[in-house]
Amino acid sequence: MTSKPIEFVPISSLINPSFWNKLSEIKLNDDKLSEKEHPVWGYFSNINNKCKIPILEVNSTSFNSHFDSQKIYIPFHGRILNVNTIELFKDFDKTQCINRIGQDIFTSIENGQALETPSLLNQFFILSYADLKKFNFYYWFAFPVPYKLSLTYNNIKNIYDVFDKDQLEYIWDKYCEMESSQKPYFLISLENGSVDVFQLKHKLKFIDGGNCENYYFVFYDLSLLENCPGSTLRNYVTLILQYCSDLQGKSINFLSLRIKRNEDYKLTISESLIFNAELPVCHTSVSDFINEDPDKRWVGWEKNERGKLGPRMSNMKSFLDPKELAESSVDLNLKLMKWRLLSNIDLEKIKATKFLLLGAGTLGCSVARILLGWGARHISFIDNSVVSYSNPVRQSLFTFEDSQNSKPKSVAAAENLRKIFPGVKSKSYQMTIPMPGHPVGESTMEQLKKDVELLTNLVSEHDVIFLLMDSRESRWFPTLLGSYFNKIVINAALGFDSYLVMRHGVRVDTDELKVRQHKPGFKSLKGNFLGCYFCNDVTAPGNSTKDRTLDQQCTVTRPGISAIAGALAAELAISLLQHKEGAKAAAFYQLGSVVNPQQELDNQCVLGIIPHSIRGYLSSFSQVLPAVERYQQCTACSQTILDAYHKDGFGFLVQVFQNSKYLEDVSGLATMNKEAEDTTIWEFSDEEEVHCTDYEDNDSDNASKISHEKLEKVDETETVSGIPEKEEQGKITQE
Repeated sequence: MTSKPIEFVPISSLINPSFWNKLSEIKLNDDKLSEKEHPVWGYFSNINNKCKIPILEVNSTSFNSHFDSQKIYIPFHGRILNVNTIELFKDFDKTQCINRIGQDIFTSIENGQALETPSLLNQFFILSYADLKKFNFYYWFAFPVPYKLSLTYNNIKNIYDVFDKDQLEYIWDKYCEMESSQKPYFLISLENGSVDVFQLKHKLKFIDGGNCENYYFVFYDLSLLENCPGSTLRNYVTLILQYCSDLQGKSINFLSLRIKRNEDYKLTISESLIFNAELPVCHTSVSDFINEDPDKRWVGWEKNERGKLGPRMSNMKSFLDPKELAESSVDLNLKLMKWRLLSNIDLEKIKATKFLLLGAGTLGCSVARILLGWGARHISFIDNSVVSYSNPVRQSLFTFEDSQNSKPKSVAAAENLRKIFPGVKSKSYQMTIPMPGHPVGESTMEQLKKDVELLTNLVSEHDVIFLLMDSRESRWFPTLLGSYFNKIVINAALGFDSYLVMRHGVRVDTDELKVRQHKPGFKSLKGNFLGCYFCNDVTAPGNSTKDRTLDQQCTVTRPGISAIAGALAAELAISLLQHKEGAKAAAFYQLGSVVNPQQELDNQCVLGIIPHSIRGYLSSFSQVLPAVERYQQCTACSQTILDAYHKDGFGFLVQVFQNSKYLEDVSGLATMNKEAEDTTIWEFSDEEEVHCTDYEDNDSDNASKISHEKLEKVDETETVSGIPEKEEQGKITQE
């Protein structure tokens, strides 16, 4: 009988798109810039394989720690190495790699691991490079098999030529009972009409030339071609030669297990084949036989679509939803920060934070765009105006069409934000914020109640509140609510060439020191001692929109001011979110003009120091970082005001809206100012000039104490900020 060489069918790979999604996630979140191999599982089944060539599939579950065992699949043990650059991918030493993986297979044969776990004979390797910006994935599979080992066969039979129906049913039942790791390779004995099924570890060592004709060496065939088994049969032959050395040159029976569905859609092994094949002769040890040619010990790199040895490329853009692509791209830019610069930054916290922007003008648009760049997913707008023709050139979320349609700013901002990034959940609320000194008539009282209730609910439901309005008094009620609910409140206001960005303090009791000295150039003030936007005022906010000329009705600023202030406001909020103490974080302020920007200070966050306020002057391209303590008579955040709001609620607010002077009465500012006026008149009286000297020495005088307390507060502010507060208030105007 003439023997014929067996032609082995190589394996082809099939990658489910979910595999690349999972690899991208691992690369961004875990590996970053490290290049390390990850264990992966491959899944094989020829049950539904219509093309008859072996196809190994990988998907997102390939990265699981355990094989996702199902009756129809057999496992492949794999590894993947994802390199950082396309140059490394091209220059990778493929020969050394496949020899290393092949040697691992042979080592598992030598030490008995493959005998205990036959699935270890089925191994693969993936070399990949992920271009996550373009969603291109370059990859090359290798399925190592010994190069020199070859087989010849004498004849091929159908399984029905040897086993009857009952015996086949018995074999099938035993196969189904096996663990997945035992299914790729096992033994069947047939002696005197009796059939039995064995795991390799129980029987292989006891087979020799005298009894080999009674055994069938079963392998789950990767191929469905009639005379061509899958290439991994060569690894099985290597195992047999290692443990049954006297079978060299002998003919043995290989059972090519091929599982298919019959006409009734039931699984059957009726199309399985039996190869009577002759084993090769190893004149030396099996190891020496395989490694005889150092350059061609193991082979198995997959051919590309053109049938040549070379890598393949998957472009995932065609498989992914455009919204998912946008989501991945936004996350990519942020996660790249974690690789080298900010490994401890918490991006998920930014994603989960709810931002409320009061004002959708130049500042609101700038803040929203910066937050979007930081990966914010929840942004809400409040505004009461519509897009005018002058807006689009200065306000980045609006278009000419929006102004043509007089679209409400809040609505247009939210819609256009979603057009920029569909993954953001942006909402809009068109309303007028109730303000002190803006009387409300009976006809609008119901609407006022609705506005107050809506704003109260929105502030309580959001985490970070931005005050970006165009009048001072419109900031009062949100400031009160922010303090009442202990929210992070960020304030931004514009002048022609100056700006103010600040955060409000929170009301949290602590035993820590109020002020701490740091390295030269900085001190810090604890977040629960920080003042709000109104803490420097000695009068209540009133109706600032009355009797305004055209230039006073519009925000007249240098065009770059809003972008600068908006960016600083957003960055200040992000820094607070990244600080371990959040809104309670200490505020750093400058003591001198010369500060080392690279110095690290105690209690700063991963992004650096967090100031209380930032005052900038574009005319000199400079900025300072002052800090102001909370004022006990503040008309917005003092405990007296909060208690009055807590007690009377809407009734208190109505009195404030009708007459802002009511705030001065409740907070104590009116009494303080009256006593200060009386003291001043008394001090400079022409008739009692001599008392001026007496006053300066009379520390027991109550009016004198009150006056000095207020003066000391102003002096302290000037010392901390380096800028007279009254002069600064004259410079800073609102948007």
